[in-house]
Amino acid sequence: MAEALLEIDALTKRFGGVMASDAISLALSRGELHALIGPNGAGKTTLIGQLTGEIAPDSGRIRFEARDVTALPVYRRSQIGLARSFQIASLFVEFTALDNVALAVQAHAGHSFRFWRAARCEPELRAPARDALLRVGLAARADVPVTALSHGERRQLEIAMALATRPRLLLLDEPMAGMGPEESARLVETLRQLKGGLTILLVEHDMDAVFALADRISVLVYGRIIASGDPAAIRADAAVREAYLGEQDGVRREGRHEAPHG
Repeated sequence: MAEALLEIDALTKRFGGVMASDAISLALSRGELHALIGPNGAGKTTLIGQLTGEIAPDSGRIRFEARDVTALPVYRRSQIGLARSFQIASLFVEFTALDNVALAVQAHAGHSFRFWRAARCEPELRAPARDALLRVGLAARADVPVTALSHGERRQLEIAMALATRPRLLLLDEPMAGMGPEESARLVETLRQLKGGLTILLVEHDMDAVFALADRISVLVYGRIIASGDPAAIRADAAVREAYLGEQDGVRREGRHEAPHG
């Protein structure tokens, strides 16, 4: 396996009597797209929250670029290159797509928040914002107000805002939730083009997207990783099929799955 960018070592988190993370250990190689799947309530979003610093683990370690970041606050993790799509900022719906991404650039650079004024005027903020919109396929929608964007376009915009912070690791928590088949297909193509350029941890219920995109897949059930491997190995794993994929096969699909966070 290539050099690890992220290393999770025996990460454990309990909420009362519920073991949300049960000694999870996982490593992500530089440039890989690693998918994390599992049934609702498996602890996927809890794990993401621990990686971003929003949730403190009870025990275990998180290392990013060989540095122990377990105790780092959210903003410091963002500064060193770890970004979560929907966490970056709430969308300012009265502003354009470009304005929103420029604000993300401004915030990450630590500029004084004279708010939209600088973000709407300064080339050093708007040039990287346009580049981020281009990378997610929204260049032609740069000057469109967020209120006029579709649900799928808003999710693409959130990813553009994350990319504008120049992350080394991008955490995506069910980016295709609520999307129709066409919007999902567009986002799959966007993520396919981003692959390799940065490391991505994708939490997703859409199995078509997962198997189309992932270099490796880990399966989380009741807070514990029960399998981790390439897509072919995960498809063939009997324990995975019993715990999760069999359940998915029984769901009416239309090209995607919708389910709440877990």
